[in-house]
Amino acid sequence: MSDLVLPSELLPADGRFGCGPSKVRPEALARLAEVGDQLLGTSHRQPRVKDQVRRLQEGLATLFDLPDGYEILLSVGGATAFWDAAAFGIVERRARHYVFGEFSGKFAAATAAAPWLDDPDVVKVDPGSVPAPSPAEGCDVQAFTHNETSTGVMQQPRRVDDALVVVDATSGAGGLPVDLAATDVYYFSLQKGFASEGGLVVAILSPAAVERIVRIAESDRYVPTFLDLATALDNSRKHQTYNTPSVSTVFLAAEQVDWMNATFGGLDGVVAEQRRKADAVYRWAESRAWAQPFVAEAEARSLVVATIDLDDTISADEVNAVLRANGILDTDAYRKLGRNQLRLGMFPAVDLADVEAYTACVDHVVEQLRG
Repeated sequence: MSDLVLPSELLPADGRFGCGPSKVRPEALARLAEVGDQLLGTSHRQPRVKDQVRRLQEGLATLFDLPDGYEILLSVGGATAFWDAAAFGIVERRARHYVFGEFSGKFAAATAAAPWLDDPDVVKVDPGSVPAPSPAEGCDVQAFTHNETSTGVMQQPRRVDDALVVVDATSGAGGLPVDLAATDVYYFSLQKGFASEGGLVVAILSPAAVERIVRIAESDRYVPTFLDLATALDNSRKHQTYNTPSVSTVFLAAEQVDWMNATFGGLDGVVAEQRRKADAVYRWAESRAWAQPFVAEAEARSLVVATIDLDDTISADEVNAVLRANGILDTDAYRKLGRNQLRLGMFPAVDLADVEAYTACVDHVVEQLRG
């Protein structure tokens, strides 16, 4: 069936629905092409590039309505490197982790592997569910995952004790509601909600988090330079990164943030649009006899990553093969979850009309598969 040609009137204008990297807006790419010869291949410590870092930091401060005293750190390495950086530079003795999928377990694995830390306190639930936060005696970090990319479950971070609230927002930032004052470290990559490329991480830090980072850096704990958050913070205050960044990544993210602020007026407006896209997908699934949302609890269903189970009589692999042959890309289930499932990235750069077109295309493919 992969040679099935979908009617052109059904196709989305842009068929990129991946959960990371996500769609990059063509307008941002055009802008990069216009100015690239003034930025790419130049020193990242010179004003032109530092101005782009400042632009990104200021745009994020506006988007998130940054609380007083909070700072924006930018560093090379992405969220994966940040898990190790946090194990070195944020966790003092022990962390509480909430694990409900593949990615929420990775930070827990990092702190478990660190011989200078106590074994983590792990609260684990089945994929598709969301764990309830609770006080954790003896833990100085409460580690949340704002959006579990593998399962399409969102978890709202909040304070439950005196520990620092450290939030992996890799796929949730910029598309889910958040009270930053209820967090101390809100970190994310730029290749999902911010429609850019990989390799960089942003961390929004509270004054308490800054104090923790500085105190650990001044202790006798060994911290590799690449993972030294105090060094990264010092450079971020100068609107630069310690190591050479991908300047195109910084530029594309800054373009996306400026577009989000101009189009939606801040995070609340973005979230309202995300709700419209999520409602379109989940209501569509609930209205089909052969589909249903994977996440049973409606309030836990992600606004940026939708997971839809298909009936056993319909192969999600076959559906995705037809879609891919027609230019509709990357809506496969997360491989390790092993479900007969569609997984749809609907980050801010993805248009509502394209999400609706996607569901119409799936309807058509299923109808043809059923004969």
